[in-house]
Amino acid sequence: MNTVQTGSAGSFAAFIKRLHFYIGLFVGPFIFMAAFTGTLYVLTPQLENVLYKQQLRAVTQGTVQPLSAQIAAAKNSLPNPLEIKSVRPAPALGQTTRVLFNDPDLDRYRARTVFVDPVTLDIKGDLASYGTSGVLPFRIAIDFMHTDLLLGPIGRYYSELAASWMWVAALGGVFLWWQQRRSLARQAKAGSFAQARSRHAKVAVWISLGLLFFSATGLTWSKWAGGNIAEWRQAIGWVTPSVSRDLTSHHEGNSNGDLHANHHNMSGMSSDSKLGVFDQVEQSAREFGIDAGKIEIVPAPNNKTAWVVKEIDRSWPTQVDEVAIDAMSMSVVGHAEFKDFPIVAKLIRWGIDAHMGILFGLPNQLILAVFGLALCAVIVWGYTMWWKRRPIMNNTTPTLVDSWIKLSNTMKVLSMMVAVVLGLALPIMGISLIVFCFVDVIRWRRAVYRLEAAS
Repeated sequence: MNTVQTGSAGSFAAFIKRLHFYIGLFVGPFIFMAAFTGTLYVLTPQLENVLYKQQLRAVTQGTVQPLSAQIAAAKNSLPNPLEIKSVRPAPALGQTTRVLFNDPDLDRYRARTVFVDPVTLDIKGDLASYGTSGVLPFRIAIDFMHTDLLLGPIGRYYSELAASWMWVAALGGVFLWWQQRRSLARQAKAGSFAQARSRHAKVAVWISLGLLFFSATGLTWSKWAGGNIAEWRQAIGWVTPSVSRDLTSHHEGNSNGDLHANHHNMSGMSSDSKLGVFDQVEQSAREFGIDAGKIEIVPAPNNKTAWVVKEIDRSWPTQVDEVAIDAMSMSVVGHAEFKDFPIVAKLIRWGIDAHMGILFGLPNQLILAVFGLALCAVIVWGYTMWWKRRPIMNNTTPTLVDSWIKLSNTMKVLSMMVAVVLGLALPIMGISLIVFCFVDVIRWRRAVYRLEAAS
């Protein structure tokens, strides 16, 4: 019985080892690029502040002008009228207000942003910005390099491929390290191959939890797997609360009809009067309890939709409240407060912010930078091992098919079931696994042919 168990365990280890090798060989470059560009991204907020200090800095003394006046200055600076997407008031003296516009010359992810000195109303600059963090052109390029290699929608497959296999590589690597930990300790001072193997294994084990974390959070942004994850979260109630902007039911419940009259009157307001609504909406949100320094005001596209004011300071994990405000009555008609979020929604919020390197600021950046560089080193050591052993591996190493055939029937069935489930949940993983198997079957058939010819 012990012999059978040992043989079964050995066959499973051989199968995992071969799968781990394929992930490293074929997916490793994509994981390396994701780690490298991610490291660049988390290390550059301070550099961005230096590059764009002209746009970001304002006078540090004086009386802050009404928000409506700041927005009017931004609108008047444009050569052509554009629709306001949102407004981010200056968090403090010395910083600029950002007025974001929908610009048809930019893609849907970016907004044309005019930077206004809140005291002098001087226009400090006009740049594209992106995302809740409001990153500017330099970091936008790094962000999209990390996400899609600047190739557009088709490039997103690379990051999804990396995230889909990263957790498998991590778990398989930890399993192999546990199986071989004694021999690795003995070989640590041996030749260059053994040293690379020892470093690869030890560092990978140290960062394995990080690999699982970044794989999980990265998949939430992916196209195919992310969509499946979103549906799964919706089904079990693991969704982040948000406010409804629909005012239809709210107004239907009002019996005096005054709000409908107000809607009609508002549609005829002058442009300056409409800008004044921003001041009132901000005041209403502050009175309700929106107290973060960094907030975003999103105007309603029509009279049946509420305005939204939301906290956007992701460096502090509780500053994510938001309220929906009826601009006719200046009443709060909906709110989502972080303290009321389910624990899973809180963890997801923190996880995403930690992945981006903005949770708690600089400490988060440094931790991610160390992790990213360590992962890059692990991949380089892995390729070093392969390069030094490739002549031997090409002739003697069993294929994935060989390893799978030697598994017990139970393990074969389980592995097939797991492959099907993961392939459906993570489609890019499923497609790439088919490619792995196709390449491996060709190699296996060639090996069988050589054996038959030799005999």
